[in-house]
Amino acid sequence: MDRTGKIEKSFNVTEVLWYSVTCCLSIFILLPLVCVFSKIRFADLSVIFLQSRFQKTMFNTLLECVCSTSLSVLTGYLYAYAIVFGRMPFKKFFASLPILHLVTPPFVGGLAFILLLGRQGLITKTILGLDISLYGFPGLLIAQVLCFFPLSYLMCKESFEALNSNLIEGAVSLGATKLKIFFKIIFPLSFPALASSFLFIAVSVLSDFGNPMIVGGRFKVLAVEIYTQLTGWMNAGTSAALGLVLLVPSLFLFFLQNRLFKKQTKKTAIIGGKSGLMKSEENKPVFRNSFFADILLFIFVLFIALAVLLQFAAIIAGSFQKLWGIDTTFTTSHIIKTFKYGKEFLNSVLFALIASTLSALISAFVSYCVHRGSGQKRVGKGFMDSLIQLPSAIPGSLLGLALSLTANMFHFKAPRFMIVMAITISFMPFSYRIVTSTFSQIKHTLDEGAQSLGAKPLKILWKVLFPLARGGISSGWTYNFARGVGTLSSVIFLVSFNTPLCSVRILNLAEQGDWGRAAAMAMELTLITFGIIAAGKLIIKK
Repeated sequence: MDRTGKIEKSFNVTEVLWYSVTCCLSIFILLPLVCVFSKIRFADLSVIFLQSRFQKTMFNTLLECVCSTSLSVLTGYLYAYAIVFGRMPFKKFFASLPILHLVTPPFVGGLAFILLLGRQGLITKTILGLDISLYGFPGLLIAQVLCFFPLSYLMCKESFEALNSNLIEGAVSLGATKLKIFFKIIFPLSFPALASSFLFIAVSVLSDFGNPMIVGGRFKVLAVEIYTQLTGWMNAGTSAALGLVLLVPSLFLFFLQNRLFKKQTKKTAIIGGKSGLMKSEENKPVFRNSFFADILLFIFVLFIALAVLLQFAAIIAGSFQKLWGIDTTFTTSHIIKTFKYGKEFLNSVLFALIASTLSALISAFVSYCVHRGSGQKRVGKGFMDSLIQLPSAIPGSLLGLALSLTANMFHFKAPRFMIVMAITISFMPFSYRIVTSTFSQIKHTLDEGAQSLGAKPLKILWKVLFPLARGGISSGWTYNFARGVGTLSSVIFLVSFNTPLCSVRILNLAEQGDWGRAAAMAMELTLITFGIIAAGKLIIKK
């Protein structure tokens, strides 16, 4: 076969893979939604809209979403501003702390909150001597802000660093005050990132299951009520109807976020992107705050950093205290008791490893086909671009419910496979976006040059784009693995006696009041997560 025939054959292989991925994603994203909504009857909708219990749950969800999202975005924005523009000691440490917190299993925050601010909490009972409980809305608000502010921090920090320094220098040379520079230049140009982080975090808050389940108490939200209706009352129709109610605002926020993301990309390109970085030729910041403002920003950053560090400290301390808040005797019994949960640890790590790797590979392949090379002429790329990002708008509890009902309807009994697919699909949109963003920074002439030399499309992806984009792919894989290890909402309906997971076991131990073993498992899983991420980084480097 001649060279042209080989290229044509390779192109067909790429096409087969493309349509296979499209078919698989449709089966595991669209089909479950159709199946779960087929369970809804008019009576189910009338019940959730007419009963005061569900009306209150919907109001609670709205209140939680607005308050938690607003405070998370504000905290992340101020933290990013302080890191980029502020003058403070140990800036590198403070800058890396939110990223470290971001790759921590998500349930750690809720568990640490109970150990610190619960009825027997270190702060509330031991230090302040108060007999109070912050279960409910106040506690949930604190837990979610500490959980989600790193997302806003990363988006806003990137926006601040991408500002064109010439704009700031011009304003300074014209005698503009620091306050005027902020409100006329910095804030307007960083607003798209602020709005984008608001929409992204709002969807995440709506989907959050672990924090409301552990900390919420009697403050019920839709994500938890979906689970309660199916497992506690066996009302599949009501559970599906509540999922539909939760999906509508999530979809609205998702489409707003996508639209804003496209506008932001164009505006950033006009502003100048990498040329700014807020540094002058002498490598000194162009814009500086007043001394008083720097003091306030440092106090704020220090307070948030201490809150994050206290969470880690509480988990570690809780693992070695005999009875938290009552008997502080040092013991290793909780650690020893967790040895019998080896299956939970193995499943959690193995499933997350497989899912994060699948997510990274699929995201890279789809991004290449949609945005580069021959993908520019491929039919269905717009559909695939929307389909692969759709899971970010589907609340985790709804996705888990949909996959579970679909498996039951088709009598498909493979819980391990379903759990892996649930984790893969849940976090794939993040990988896809970061890989697409990384690919966009690589010149198309490299693809064209490789293709002119006879390289096949898949070889171009593997030999050219993968090595150049390994930083972005690594970031997506790291985030997906950390989230997958501790995921709860998307797998809560899929776990069984033969497929136990650490996140579910920790939730059960926390509900039983066994804080020692719950903290020990959380600490061990966090250490394992960090260890595997560090090993993965080394492998990707080499």
